[in-house]
Amino acid sequence: MLPLIGISTGDPAGIGPEITAKALALPEIYALCRPLVVCDLGVMTAAVKFSGLNLKLNAVARPADGKYQPGTLDVLDMANVDIAKLEYNKVSPVTGKASFDYVKKVIELALANEIDATVTGPIHKEAIHAAGFKYAGHTEIFADLTKTRDYAMMLADGGFRVVHVSTHVSLAEAIRRVKTPRVLRVIQLADEALKQLGLAQPRIAVAGLNPHCGENGLFGREEIDEICPAIEVARKLGMTVEGPIPSDTVFSRMKGGLYDIVVVMYHDQGHIPMKFGGFQFDSKTNEWSSMAGVNVTLGLPIIRSSVDHGVAFDKGGQGRANPQSMIEAIKMATQLTVCRPPQIPPPNR
Repeated sequence: MLPLIGISTGDPAGIGPEITAKALALPEIYALCRPLVVCDLGVMTAAVKFSGLNLKLNAVARPADGKYQPGTLDVLDMANVDIAKLEYNKVSPVTGKASFDYVKKVIELALANEIDATVTGPIHKEAIHAAGFKYAGHTEIFADLTKTRDYAMMLADGGFRVVHVSTHVSLAEAIRRVKTPRVLRVIQLADEALKQLGLAQPRIAVAGLNPHCGENGLFGREEIDEICPAIEVARKLGMTVEGPIPSDTVFSRMKGGLYDIVVVMYHDQGHIPMKFGGFQFDSKTNEWSSMAGVNVTLGLPIIRSSVDHGVAFDKGGQGRANPQSMIEAIKMATQLTVCRPPQIPPPNR
């Protein structure tokens, strides 16, 4: 049987429901997996309509009830949005709670072995906070609800991959978090993830924190005191690791084929090169012609991939959002499911 993928659509006021519907309008997705949408049925009905899609909607109470056929959206109806009152492109505690409910549900389904993997659409952090959920983002929600301590965010656009030592913290806090045990653990998570994707001996580069990797301590000692020791231990454990390498060259080297992934020290160090390559904005049309890239949370007991963009509150409810990242996220989740070594006995479905 094809993997059963649970898709939480994200904030109903943004583009998440739309890009989910557009992705699942492609018959080739159904050749890869059985996609289950976790959302409000009314929200998905509206998204299908304003996107001009020829899709039927099938409301289900549990994953086993889905039809999983091209042309039909199987929706686990959370019934938590009054579509008559939904205002697109606005921060709201109502849509913040709804989006949190969708995420919580796919996590519960995955932990209960009712689905094989999760894919998440974009949430709005301010809306989540307004609803009373004080999380920095999806990654922290998954870590908390799965009781995971050691985890990391990996971004991927084809063979261009980065994995973060820290993400949603201040730059000052990010610097404090560059410690040998954490750097080593992220190297290990990167190695495990790429092996899961089929690379027998991943080539891992580790970026420096300071300009020119600190110039032997002139601009900081984090490379000497914290990063280099982690690299040495990783090598002794049999991993292929190089670094630290200055961040103004390491990404070009990966793009040229020298490395399979770069371990980065903080959020923007990894996000900027990823989105510079994967996101293409056309000033003539005022549209994103490309929104490539996938977010994967490593270290969880369940599989989670996500779009690598936000709710796009300038486009919600208009039918003009680009579903490229959602398509890639679904494909990534499917690939991870197929390649994943058995850890939990498969459910009876």
